[in-house]
Order: sequence, then structure tokens, then C-alpha cells
Amino acid sequence: MKMIPIIGLEIHVQLNTKSKMFCACPNVDDGAPPNTAICPVCTGQPGALPTLNAAALDKGVLAGLALGCAIPDRSAFDRKNYFYPDLPKGYQISQFALPVALDGAVEIQIPTDEALPGRESVRIGITRAHLEEDAAKNFHAPEGIGGRPATLVDYNRGGTPLIEIVTEPDLRSAAEAKCFLQELRAMMRACKVSNADMEKGQMRCDVNISLMEVDANGNHLSPKFNARTEIKNLNSFRAVERAIEFEIKRQQALFEAGTPPIESTRGWDENQGKTLEQRTKETSADYRYFPEPDLPPQNLQSVREAMAQRLPELPSAKRQRLHEEHGFAPNVAALLVANEWDEYAEQAMGELAAWLEASDDEHRSGGDVIAERRTEMSRLVGGWLTSKLAGILVEKNLTLKDCNITPENFAEFVRLLDKGEINSANGQKLLLLMLETGGDPSDLMETHNLGQSVGGNELLTIVERNLQANPDQVAAIRAGKTQLVKWFVGLIMRETEGRCNPQQAEEEIKKQLGL
Repeated sequence: MKMIPIIGLEIHVQLNTKSKMFCACPNVDDGAPPNTAICPVCTGQPGALPTLNAAALDKGVLAGLALGCAIPDRSAFDRKNYFYPDLPKGYQISQFALPVALDGAVEIQIPTDEALPGRESVRIGITRAHLEEDAAKNFHAPEGIGGRPATLVDYNRGGTPLIEIVTEPDLRSAAEAKCFLQELRAMMRACKVSNADMEKGQMRCDVNISLMEVDANGNHLSPKFNARTEIKNLNSFRAVERAIEFEIKRQQALFEAGTPPIESTRGWDENQGKTLEQRTKETSADYRYFPEPDLPPQNLQSVREAMAQRLPELPSAKRQRLHEEHGFAPNVAALLVANEWDEYAEQAMGELAAWLEASDDEHRSGGDVIAERRTEMSRLVGGWLTSKLAGILVEKNLTLKDCNITPENFAEFVRLLDKGEINSANGQKLLLLMLETGGDPSDLMETHNLGQSVGGNELLTIVERNLQANPDQVAAIRAGKTQLVKWFVGLIMRETEGRCNPQQAEEEIKKQLGL
């Protein structure tokens, strides 16, 4: 029996407002001391009444617009009733009948080596996005109180503004789910509605997954979905991938054994690498939704118009522009946007573009040459930024925001590389000096003698001496082992401590050997 996975996601994104959803308590992170950002409203004390945070409503509408959703004229809150220690009121204020956003879509690109056949580009429908308050956070303490196991509750998180984003069941693999979540994180950051850091709990994902029988051509054998399993509270891209892959195998085995899975809720155990059953699956009827009596409906018409003016350039458009305007390769553009290096890279490219235009005025080389040179520059900027500089920052536990190298100095550094005034090995030394001092690259190169200053008669003499000192290798080259020319280039680069242009060294070696 051939089966394919049918996957939908429910993602909770914490909104980065200053205060909570329905009270004036500060919206703090997990680093705050337990139970210090609480009040009668967010702890559900009798008689305490909620007041809607207008900034949370704005951010919810803005996120909905980014997801391509329709924003209705009005929304309203409901009570979602269930009992759990992290919910002191006995209900959660959420949205059910009238959410802030409906019927959107997000287009994602899947890397070729991870894509299913014909699914390199996938459109993921967005069913709805609604606002709600977060629950408190439980801590299961084995030692507990007085040496007895206990569950402790920190109510700081209770009442934190959330937007819950529900997708259509349009995903077909763990890789697609991961790519969608990465795109969603980039979108939320671009809109500045959330940092969406999964490891910090700012974005949490529930996965709904079932298997469907298909024929040899991939056509569905039934119009109905089979029973689905919900995997709760996945907090990393890796956990999402691993949980989906495990659940596909688990459900496949149940079908093959003749005992199809029933609807249930499961949790992911990272240590065991498997999902564990928690309870049978609830339906909306189990939550006894009814309109929240303490909050009036919200008129979204003016909010919708205001947020449409604030909608920023989204990641997909930004990647396309980086490719078309600045010449970055698509994979490099994607990396720049994903790591929020795009603004830095654009500023550096702006400096280099001005330099290229000035050079073109002097030499009248034409538009085609300028476009070609721009692409060469983008390769240097992309390579040195996402590989060399990023590596140094990781090693020093820094981010680009902490970087002591201005985009202007980085552009000057790239110019030195492009003009051949410094080679790659010494370029890495110079980059480290720039990071440590914040200094001008040309000054640092001169001060630390890192430039490719060895040439002319000095280079001729060095090459001649090395050829004479290694007659066996010279004889081997003359016998046809021309790859040993590179060995001599290495010798000369070491002797000159990288201050020689390797291309010039190779040319001089070949010249003296008559090649």
C-alpha cells in the first residue's frame, strides 16, 4: 500500500509588545524571576476585568497581511474552556468565530536536494490567524518540595500576546514543514511583530499529520482524510523534522499491521527520539467556546488600512531584489535574508556600486562591463560575509549587530581583494584585525604589512632561488608533472608570508621554466 503524509501546522507566535494581551504587566522573557510579572488580571482573580492591548491587535493584523490573508471588518474574542494548572481562570481568551485574519497563502521554495518530485515550489494555504493569550509555564520538578515530585507554575508567561497561525494540510514532508517555518520566522521578523526564536519559546509549533492511500500515479484513493495525530509544542526546526519523520513511520507500521491510528495528541521526546501518546484528540465542541462577555468586538477597518501602510518588504521579495539588483546568487540571497545580513550587504554593495560607477566614468567601459563587475563584487561580498566573517563571529560568540566592521569598511576590504592588493590568506588576518579594532582596512593592511607588495625583481629573485634549491621538483615538472608548479607557488607564498600575488608567482615560475 502506497501512502503519502498529509501535514498541517498550528504555530503560536509570541508578539513582542511591551505589555501583556489584557493587562499592563510587562511582557517578559523566560529570564525574569518566576511570578514577578503578574497581576490580578493575568492570574485570574475574581472580579478582575481584561482590557485589550491595542498594539497586539495592530501586530496581529500586520502579521495577517504579511501572510496574504483577508482582514475582516470586525473580529471578536471568545472563551475557550479547559482546566489545567497553567490556566488559572479555567478558560483562555482566544478567537474562534471572528479571527483577525482568514484565507491567506505563503509560497515557499524547497532546496533541490530535499524536495519531492515536482515540489521545488509549494503554495501553503493559511486557513486563519487569530489572537489569544498564552498560558503560564509548568515546570516538572522531580525533587519538588521537600524531596517529593511536584509541578511548579510560573505565571509570568500567562497573558502574553500570541497569534496562532493555522495552515491548510498542504505539506507533504518534514523538509517542507521546516522550510515553511523558516519562512514564517523570517516574515515575522521582517514585520517586527516577533523575534520568533523557537529555542526561546517565541514560536512553537503543533503538527497535525495523517497518511493517505494513493495509487501508483499518486492519486488519492479516498476523498476523506484518515485519522490524524497532533504532535504538541515542538520548539526547534530539528524537532519538527524528526517528529514528523518518526510519526510517518509509526503510522505506516500501524496501517501495515491492520490497526490504523486513531485521532490522538502526542508529545515529542527528544531524548528517546519518538512521539508519546498524551490523550485522545479534542474537538472544538470539547472547549465549549462562547463569546467573551468582558471584551467588545473590534472594528478592524481603520487598523487594516493603517497596517497596510506599515507592511514591509517581505523576505521573498527581498531575496528576489538582492538577486536582480545586486547580482547575489539565489542561494546567497536566501542566506543573507535568513540571517538578517541583507541590509549590511546592501550597504556594502552600495559603496562598491559608487566606486564601480566612478571607475566607469574614467574608463568608459559600458553597462555590460559594469553589470559583470557588479556580479564579481557580489560574489566577493556574499562569500566573505556569509563564510569568512560569519565564521569569525560564531567563533567569538558575536552577531553581526555586535560587529565592529562598518559596511563602508567591509566594502573597502572587498575592493582590496578585488584589486589584488591582498590575497585570501592575509585577507582573513586583515578581517580579524578589522573586527578587533574597527580600523580602516587600508591602514591596517599597511601597518601590519599584509599587502601583496612583493613583485618585480624581488619576485624574480625569490622564484629563481627556490627553483635552484629544488632540482628534483624542477626535473619532474620538465618531465610532465606540471601540477608541481602549484607546489612552488606554495613555497613562495610561505616565504613571502602571503605578500606575493599567487598568479604573478605562478606566471614567473612558468616563465623561468620555459613553460
